[in-house]
Amino acid sequence: MIRVALVAIAFLALTLLLLPFQLTGILFDLRLQRSIPHLYHRMLCALIGVRIREVGTRSTASPALILSNHVSWLDISVISALSPVVFVAKNEVARWPVFGWLAKLQRTIFISRQARHQTGAATREIAGRLLGGDAVVLFAEGTSSDGNRVLPFRSALVGAVHHALGASTHHTSIMVQPMSLAYVGFGGVPMGRALRERVAWYGDADLMPHLARVLASGAVDVTVSWGEATAYDMTADRKAIAREAEKSVRRMTAAALRAAPPAAFEQALPEPA
Repeated sequence: MIRVALVAIAFLALTLLLLPFQLTGILFDLRLQRSIPHLYHRMLCALIGVRIREVGTRSTASPALILSNHVSWLDISVISALSPVVFVAKNEVARWPVFGWLAKLQRTIFISRQARHQTGAATREIAGRLLGGDAVVLFAEGTSSDGNRVLPFRSALVGAVHHALGASTHHTSIMVQPMSLAYVGFGGVPMGRALRERVAWYGDADLMPHLARVLASGAVDVTVSWGEATAYDMTADRKAIAREAEKSVRRMTAAALRAAPPAAFEQALPEPA
């Protein structure tokens, strides 16, 4: 519990230190509003003990929609530590204590996944962010999983690609790139199916006990894999886009979970007798 308390104090200090800069960036619409969350989450990952291994490269093209699987609340920090992005989240997140406030500061797009009649408004908002220069991350499963599998991708919000192109006078395509998150080490040891559930946050698991358990572990190893980025125009079918991204993420996740432990994991293991 001492480690959890120390991380919590450092988290509070870091948040208060960077808060004025982020508020200034948002107020005056400065590039700062994108770079501060990127710096914040890089430092947060270091505090928690998250070690990230990247496979492949993120496309630098813009506008860019990133379609990813979703495993844990840690996903936000992991992805943000790699690149300035904004996220799409359900409306309930905005009402969460502390975390909802942080999500708003990162300019998260809040949508209602249950209200189908609001899908058009949601895709238009995502489209606006894409055309405004933001790389938007969409957790296409619509929920989080146990980390051992990838759930079917939902295509409704992928329609933002068409809204963006319809609203733009100088873009003929939107870049869509699949991304996989695979948690492969926990507490310094390789992570099997059972142990992976200690990092995955899904179902009815309470956030605070889960968060404290992860913070107390001392190290979390995650593999982030980037798939092939594809430029889609107005003729593209949103269901086909989601289907292709799902296949890519499923393939990358399986490969990352099967991979031999990196040297950092091997060094953490005891020497054989």
